[in-house]
Amino acid sequence: MFQVGEYVVHGNDGVCKVEAVEPMSGSGSDRIYYTLVPIYSAGSKLFVPTDSTKVVTRAVISEKDVDALMDEWDDIETLSVENDKKREDVYKAALRSCDCRQWVKLIKTSYQRNQTRMANGKKATTSDERYLHMAQENLFGEMAIPLHMSRVEAEDYFINKMNSKKGKKKSKKAKKS
Repeated sequence: MFQVGEYVVHGNDGVCKVEAVEPMSGSGSDRIYYTLVPIYSAGSKLFVPTDSTKVVTRAVISEKDVDALMDEWDDIETLSVENDKKREDVYKAALRSCDCRQWVKLIKTSYQRNQTRMANGKKATTSDERYLHMAQENLFGEMAIPLHMSRVEAEDYFINKMNSKKGKKKSKKAKKS
């Protein structure tokens, strides 16, 4: 069970802070609820049964997990999409999973697809852009918590780490030549 003050990821609501863990007042039930306050949605509160399995609720990743995720970035594969008609379903499932690695897969898949389309003289699809943005918001919003940053700062941190990583790879290749 999560404790008051902890940060959790709750379904499509993203990162939330646990404000209370108590029975729902006036419900006449012994069922215990979390009162969750979404960090990036001002003014809203969620009341979620602690024993609910309908929506994923999990602890926010640690700083160590953030570093591991960035180290694994190149090794994480893209999503497997059988055909364009099922693309949106695959993207939705990746988002609903509340799994950072699934979000990375979605980001990589959508980004690569957009790059390929633009290289072929086509525009990026609205659907790919929308899901890419949602996955980035989820990922960077979660990374921001253990890194003690804003979502924008977490995105900048991520981009700088990835660019640094690419620079090191180029320098190693140049030394081998």
